[in-house]
Amino acid sequence: MEGVITVAVAIFAITFIVKFPDEEKKRPSWGFLKPHELDVVIDRLNADRNDATAEKFSWKRFLEPAKDWYIYAFALILLFVTTIAYGFAFFLPIILSTKLEFSIAMSQCLGAPPYAFSGFLMYGAAWFSDKYKTRGPVLVFLCMVSLVGLPIMGFAKNPWAQYVGVFITVSGTNSAIPSVMAYQANNIRGQWRRAFCSASLTGIGGIGGIAGALIFRTEDAPSYVPGFAACMACNVLAIILVGILTLWFRSENAKADRGEKVLLEDPNFRFTI
Repeated sequence: MEGVITVAVAIFAITFIVKFPDEEKKRPSWGFLKPHELDVVIDRLNADRNDATAEKFSWKRFLEPAKDWYIYAFALILLFVTTIAYGFAFFLPIILSTKLEFSIAMSQCLGAPPYAFSGFLMYGAAWFSDKYKTRGPVLVFLCMVSLVGLPIMGFAKNPWAQYVGVFITVSGTNSAIPSVMAYQANNIRGQWRRAFCSASLTGIGGIGGIAGALIFRTEDAPSYVPGFAACMACNVLAIILVGILTLWFRSENAKADRGEKVLLEDPNFRFTI
């Protein structure tokens, strides 16, 4: 049922999708922005990463980022996060009924509120990241929120205490997904580099859907200890990768500040930590 609703909304929403600003100026889609507003967007994009103008496609430009190790670090972080997210998306009603011992009907109803609640944390994290121009620490915080919720959900004795753990875990994990995407988007520039990096992020990150479908096994019911342990390990690995990226970004920014190198072909570009 959720899939049908998603498809219906997507078909409706496609009519409202706007083009990239430079293309929008040539062929306006539905008038979302006025011409002077598009100029403001283009100026901001150029001030941020100087790549608002479309580049001519070439395989060399498209595949050039494949040699950059940190591109795959972003993808692995998303893989770890989506493993947890898909695991709960697929099995939360089953976990609520077998582990927390709610009825089938109650389990279906109680599966929705944690996802609605996660929207508040998601927007709060986005606001904080934009205000203070930082991504890594916010992503670490969200993974830690999930990491706190997992043992409460998995090992608390009271079913309602476990349900509080569901809220904490789901909100932290689902908020981390857009945080990872923004983290990567802030640290790449160039339209074809962005195309390759976005494809690798979603492609490798999507493997988490396969892993998530396998971590809560029937034979582990009703405790599902291996599944909860796997989710906690995913959060820890994501935090470690963010730490490695943070140290490397600081080092690269320092080199650029000293004039020792140019980052991503733009003297003004700096990695967002």
